[in-house]
Amino acid sequence: MSSYTIIGGSPASGEVTISGNKNAALACLAATLLTNDSVRLCNVPDIEDVAVMIKLLQDVGSDVVKEDAHTYVITSKERNGELKPELVDAVRGSILFAGPLLATKGEVTLPPPGGDVIGHRRLDTHFLGLSSLGADCSLTLEGALHLKAKQVRLQGGDIFLDEASVTATENVIMAASLAAGTTIIRNAASEPHVEDLCTMLCLMGSKIDGIGSNVLRIDGKGSLHGCDFTIGFDFMEAGSFIGLAGASGGQVLLKNIQVSKLRMIRLGFQRIGLDFIVDGPSSLLVPRRQLRVLKKEVGGHTTKIDDAPWPGFPADLLSIITVCATQMEGSILIHEKMFESRMFFVDWLIRMGADIILCDPHRAVVNGPTILHGANVSSPDVRAGMALVIAAVCAEGTTTIDNIYQIERGYERLNEKLLSLGLQIETFD
Repeated sequence: MSSYTIIGGSPASGEVTISGNKNAALACLAATLLTNDSVRLCNVPDIEDVAVMIKLLQDVGSDVVKEDAHTYVITSKERNGELKPELVDAVRGSILFAGPLLATKGEVTLPPPGGDVIGHRRLDTHFLGLSSLGADCSLTLEGALHLKAKQVRLQGGDIFLDEASVTATENVIMAASLAAGTTIIRNAASEPHVEDLCTMLCLMGSKIDGIGSNVLRIDGKGSLHGCDFTIGFDFMEAGSFIGLAGASGGQVLLKNIQVSKLRMIRLGFQRIGLDFIVDGPSSLLVPRRQLRVLKKEVGGHTTKIDDAPWPGFPADLLSIITVCATQMEGSILIHEKMFESRMFFVDWLIRMGADIILCDPHRAVVNGPTILHGANVSSPDVRAGMALVIAAVCAEGTTTIDNIYQIERGYERLNEKLLSLGLQIETFD
């Protein structure tokens, strides 16, 4: 099992280019199955989750040409292969094959999707949305998803999702793009990666109104065509490096970003005494001088940061902001409302010296500032793993982080980027 060894105590300083959005890339790769034409995807992050999705596309029968580290041309004239269970289990995004394969083949059996273990990941919303388009949805005795269209072509409908699930919204969007008639999705997820998927589908010939909102109207087409599309920036990675710079007391310039997508993330960091300066149309600067005080509410009460579907504060950044709060002055309540197991990683921070009270599986009170000390820890998931990297950078002494596969699934060339910021990190196999 590979690991990082990080010698803490040095502030992150320099500049870093933010990679393409991981979650957008996974959805857009799956969407290439909706056309027989070639689709050229640019700014695709060079990470393990993408590599697995590419292998799954090839298993289904797609021809994949890698032009460079971040550009792929995918042609999906054949869709006769099978999805290998071990690959489906490796990445949660594999569930995104359900919508496009159902729309193009009329029937699909998908092994149980895997990915991060961060709590109960419901499939009900996928079933609700796809069944509303005319599919029979069931689970086999082995736990696989079996989807079969009742008619030759799926039928559009007025759908209200029971939760604003990102992947369920994306599956319904992709299936509806080839369905007969008009589909309206209410309570749709509206994250930037959902916007990216919709924008790409429009370039392929779809007609989608309401992009960026919670109500989407999709006029189904008989066929879609190829396109060239560039994936947007990864706002989760941007938030991670904002946290790294602020927690370590460094100064970092972030490039290849879109500041308008960071407004709620900025408000969250301002609550813990960190901010950034817009440095141009596609860059921002996290300055060395920061307030570093955990903000009180108007009435003087301890403030709270909680997650919510977009445009709320992203669940994926709660672990990042938790470790940052350990280095700020005051107290704050972190409330993880969306996943019931995600806060358990704070046990590793407590081992490193953090003053954190885990109230229950969803809430933790963080008191700061505290001096963190190097320790042997393990990454439980992508974002908690990055949070432990930040903790290691801030800590006195040496920290070893095991199971870094879970980090590198979502962060491109993380070791190189950290070294470029003047940090001391080594990777061991």
